[in-house]
Amino acid sequence: MPATTRLVRHARHRRDHRALRATGLTLAGILAFGGTAAAMVNSDLQRSLNVQNIDDLLGTNRPTIVEDPSDPYAGKQLNILVMGTDLRDAENAAIAGKADTMASDTTMLVHISGDRRNVEVVSIPRDSMVALPACTTGDGGTSYASDYAMFNSAFAIGAGSAQNLETAAACTIKAVEQLTGVRITSHVVLKMTGVVDVVNALGGVEVDLPEPVRGFKKWSNIDLPAGKQTLDGRTSIEFLRVRKGTGMGLEMGSDLSRITRQQFFLDAMVKQILSQNLVTDSPKLYGVVKSVLAAISTSPDLGTTSALAGLAFSLKDIKMDDVVFTELPLGTDPRDKNRVVWLPEADEIWQRIIHDEPAPKPTDEPTDGATDTSTEKATAGANA
Repeated sequence: MPATTRLVRHARHRRDHRALRATGLTLAGILAFGGTAAAMVNSDLQRSLNVQNIDDLLGTNRPTIVEDPSDPYAGKQLNILVMGTDLRDAENAAIAGKADTMASDTTMLVHISGDRRNVEVVSIPRDSMVALPACTTGDGGTSYASDYAMFNSAFAIGAGSAQNLETAAACTIKAVEQLTGVRITSHVVLKMTGVVDVVNALGGVEVDLPEPVRGFKKWSNIDLPAGKQTLDGRTSIEFLRVRKGTGMGLEMGSDLSRITRQQFFLDAMVKQILSQNLVTDSPKLYGVVKSVLAAISTSPDLGTTSALAGLAFSLKDIKMDDVVFTELPLGTDPRDKNRVVWLPEADEIWQRIIHDEPAPKPTDEPTDGATDTSTEKATAGANA
């Protein structure tokens, strides 16, 4: 388990209805302490009413009332593990070709603070060499624990030859909890086709590319010019998955440069959602959430439109600066120069999440000439 020592913070670039509530409490107090007289008046009024229940006469084909959704987890921090899988069923094989195994292309830990004022997203590199626990596999067996394995193999091991998404997710969650000490409260498994559907439900995602991005034709058809443009679902999944080519780190051909592009894309998506006031437009919010639910496999707590919409609506006042994408401090694996290991400084990130503390913002960075070397170390690992 991670040590409890608090370390120097590392992070990458990075909120009423009080009057109504007070009025409601006042009325409740009057009714509660009105005594026998109030109860008698209420009873007399009730007898005077002619109640008509005509619901059955109106039928079921009626307009609906869409109310602002409520957060069923209000006041509680959430740690949602998001796993993107390259499962190659018929639809996904059309995007990426056929494959005999199922792995997790992307794993992100999304921490949502209990007060709904901060969100921190930590990407876990698939090429990290870590210790993995024993897991129940999709074939009904039990895997062996390992002291040295690639992180994303937990998903494949859990899936087994049956390619079971539930056991794949469970094994990955067990690994993350063992490695970080963070309790995972919810999870989401997103297929490649799911990304396409979600992006299309949003009407595409506008990005501003600093340079052209072109994938090598052998692996990807993506070919994007520099500048502002809106990516549809199919183009978005190509952008998120491509590893080799030119532009935005593709020359390195590493998982770490792909994580940087994924965070770039998510940053653009969050900006678009906030600028459109999606979470304050309840009918549109429900529509998008419905599309999201159709595109993912998730834990029961997030598996309803009302729950997911309520959680999203509780974040309606969050600002872009309060959404932080954090990179793990990494170094080159001494056993394999093509792999990376987590540096001890990563423990600070997990401790911050455990204690529901916000990630440091740019203004919190050291001003005494000290530098954050986590990115440099990550780049070193990527170059290796």
